[in-house]
Amino acid sequence: MPVKFPPVEEASEDGLLAIGGDLNSDILIEAYSNGIFPWPVRPDYPMTWFSPNPRGVIDFSDFKIGKTLTKFLKKSPFIVKFNYDFPAVIQKCSETIRKHEVGTWIHPSIIKGYTDLFNKELAYCVSVYEDDELVGGLYGVCIGEMISGESMFHTKTNASKVALVSLINLLKSKGLNFIDTQMVTPVIAGFGGKNIPRKEFILKLKNLDKNRKRYEIFS
Repeated sequence: MPVKFPPVEEASEDGLLAIGGDLNSDILIEAYSNGIFPWPVRPDYPMTWFSPNPRGVIDFSDFKIGKTLTKFLKKSPFIVKFNYDFPAVIQKCSETIRKHEVGTWIHPSIIKGYTDLFNKELAYCVSVYEDDELVGGLYGVCIGEMISGESMFHTKTNASKVALVSLINLLKSKGLNFIDTQMVTPVIAGFGGKNIPRKEFILKLKNLDKNRKRYEIFS
């Protein structure tokens, strides 16, 4: 039986919309297509689904790169690859603990769910290498032109930023206008990320072509 989420307008003040369910591909596709994403509270709790208001995005018309990073990009030692070694990228993201977090939210069920999406060409990754060593990257969902950024990591300075810049430059070249970041972290804000009303975000989703294939965009 197909899963139907409640209307996003019924989300709580902090964006919580639903509790329960698993992370199979059909549920994830239904969620992301309607502006909803999973964000586990704890590995031993039921899955929690969010649709926050406001919503974080990077509109490519607002995209900017700081002077320091611009200078670095001119002599960057990194090599960037798209959709190469997704398991390694998501594993590295799961090992990254940020200052405001007490643990990772990328549990084994998350890894399996998004890996299944990747194998169905409904998720993507960007990997950054230095001398054949994976030093940074990010992954997200790509349901046609609906592109989200889920998590990123780096073990060398600027590696994750290089991944994000490379991703946005590619998406812009393919005629896309924005990426869903869900929230606006200081890093995302530095690239021109901003919060927009959830209603505006849902309208953006409705105007996207969700039938474009991953290879049409990530090539």
